[in-house]
Amino acid sequence: MNQKTEFALKALGTLNFRALCREYGISAKTGYKWKERFLQSGLGGMADQSRRPHSHASQLSEQVTCALVALRERHPTWGARKIQELYRRAHPGEPLPSESSIKRVLESCGLVQKRRPRVVRSTSHLNTGRRAQKPNEVWTVDFKGWWYDVDSKRCEPLTVRDECSRFVLETRRLPNACTHSVWECFERLFERYGLPQAIRSDNGAPFASSTAVLGLSQLSSRWVALGIDLERGRPSCPQDNGAHERLHRDLADEVQSRARGSTQEELDMWREEFNHQRPHEALGMKMPAEVYQRSTVRYNGLPDALDYGTMETRIISRCGNLRWQGGQIFLSGSLAGWNVGLQPRHDGDWDVYFSRLLLGQVDPTTLSFKRGASASFEADKPQENL
Repeated sequence: MNQKTEFALKALGTLNFRALCREYGISAKTGYKWKERFLQSGLGGMADQSRRPHSHASQLSEQVTCALVALRERHPTWGARKIQELYRRAHPGEPLPSESSIKRVLESCGLVQKRRPRVVRSTSHLNTGRRAQKPNEVWTVDFKGWWYDVDSKRCEPLTVRDECSRFVLETRRLPNACTHSVWECFERLFERYGLPQAIRSDNGAPFASSTAVLGLSQLSSRWVALGIDLERGRPSCPQDNGAHERLHRDLADEVQSRARGSTQEELDMWREEFNHQRPHEALGMKMPAEVYQRSTVRYNGLPDALDYGTMETRIISRCGNLRWQGGQIFLSGSLAGWNVGLQPRHDGDWDVYFSRLLLGQVDPTTLSFKRGASASFEADKPQENL
């Protein structure tokens, strides 16, 4: 700083400017720059200055910045890509700010909290077989972890979504988690949207039973009776239904974390926003409602009996027993009231089917039932009778 000032003072009266520059070991260009700064700003111009440009050609205007901040404040958990898509739809024909520019705006305004990078570790995943490629191919269902609302009442909504379109079919506060309440909710969904090809859930009640054959509960047995396939994740492995768990995180951030009553009306408003206003990267920034379509398979109520073609049939008693040659063989209480199909085998046993599910084999000599060797929900179809 002192040398710059000394050089500038000498430069005002010297006749050989280049010789003065060589004396101080600087180029003539630098010398003229120091001299000009001294003439314009005095001693203050001798301090080092930032090389950062004061502006650039693609800098966002104040109006655009305010619009982006307003969108972020309206949706505090949405990222730059979703904010960009909302801005594009709200300002058609205007230049679209880039994703990186939106990130800089949000960071400079203190609207983004930086998180520590997540360490991704390789894990094995159970391939349940089916991954939805079109709407209504797979529905996913689960209960959101409960919380207390402002009235100190427990809120544990049932959530149902379409895997392909990300369309949230239901977020419903139920009086309890029993089979009757959940079935009534699904009946309304079936009447409104039709039937899916498969439903994926965890292994908890009322979706599955840990003691019943193939994990069939009263609820899932009704799904099977309607021709719906069952998909199951591994016990204690929520990542097998990870997309649905991600939905629950959004619900926690945008509803549970707010000081609100968590009423059914508020859950419906959140679902409406999620389906009709929130763009999704996996959908090419489309809204779920723009992708989802109702199922072509209509719901006409539960069938009185299942059709097994030429197979013998038996009705399961209220205790879950199968009557056979004057005796009774226990199968499952979840199948009470339903009819099962029986097909003879070459070894003398009989295969027992419930709709398309092979439950196991009945041994007529000992009047015993042997469950399928694999605890799988994949059914082997009879070649001729179904």
